[in-house]
Amino acid sequence: MLRTMALNWDDSLKRFTKYMALERNLSDNTVQSYLHDINSFREFVSSNFPAESTPDLITGFHIEQFLCSVYDDGLKANSQARRISGLRAFFNFLLNKNLIASMPTEQINSPKQERNLPQVLTVDEIFALLDAIDLSDPLGHRNRAIIELMYGCGLRVSEAISLKTSDLFFNDGFIRVIGKGDKMRLVPVNSTTMKMVNIYLEQRNSMPNPTNTSVIFLNRLGKPLTRMMIFTIIRKYAEIAGIAKKISPHTLRHSFATHLLQNGADIRVIQELLGHEDISTTEIYTHLDKQSLHETISKFHPMGR
Repeated sequence: MLRTMALNWDDSLKRFTKYMALERNLSDNTVQSYLHDINSFREFVSSNFPAESTPDLITGFHIEQFLCSVYDDGLKANSQARRISGLRAFFNFLLNKNLIASMPTEQINSPKQERNLPQVLTVDEIFALLDAIDLSDPLGHRNRAIIELMYGCGLRVSEAISLKTSDLFFNDGFIRVIGKGDKMRLVPVNSTTMKMVNIYLEQRNSMPNPTNTSVIFLNRLGKPLTRMMIFTIIRKYAEIAGIAKKISPHTLRHSFATHLLQNGADIRVIQELLGHEDISTTEIYTHLDKQSLHETISKFHPMGR
């Protein structure tokens, strides 16, 4: 039965937030991003349509007017699409709970999003990055192990720093990865990387007072590495290797997928290895591969020069 009392924004958003976090299992960043955009819309309708500003009175007209206002502010297509996504999720939640009679975003189309191709390293640059690591350094084996794992298994930095010793199934040649939304996947790992990880694990056992013995990668004080520490490590060795590209930990994941595709791997297999829920997310690497083909012709074909 449809609720007849006017909806309260605060109550609606509180319930929506709980739903996003507990039932949809979305990250804090995603939830906060949605709430920011919904509150921006709330402020807009309160200022411009005060008599029609409760969630149950919102129509497609109000949303169109709001989007026009932010478009006029020069919001990029990706940001525009994100705002529409947040509003759509919110009103879809209200509709499913029988708190509104119809979906105000039903006729709203998201703008075509810009698709920026990610930066990748060549195979030679990957090996140069690895060769830049001094294994005589007390943390050399740790640094090489984490870079090899991230590139060799296509890991997100969050997945790498949260790996536990219980996630290693080296006898079977796999690691267990907990990705976005706590989704688990098994990823093959090569023998060279397994050997490097095992050498590091032997050294890790002698670290002072580890605060979390189950997490694999620790700093000098025995505490888990952070995202920024990984970022710093990779940038350091990229500079030593003379790699001029602006790279980040995610560059290793992009390079993993691109090199697999270039060597003939099926896009569906790459999707599974990366833990992408939607194949369209993985398909960006097909565009990247086409770009590399164009660059190859431009560089090596007589008529492309």
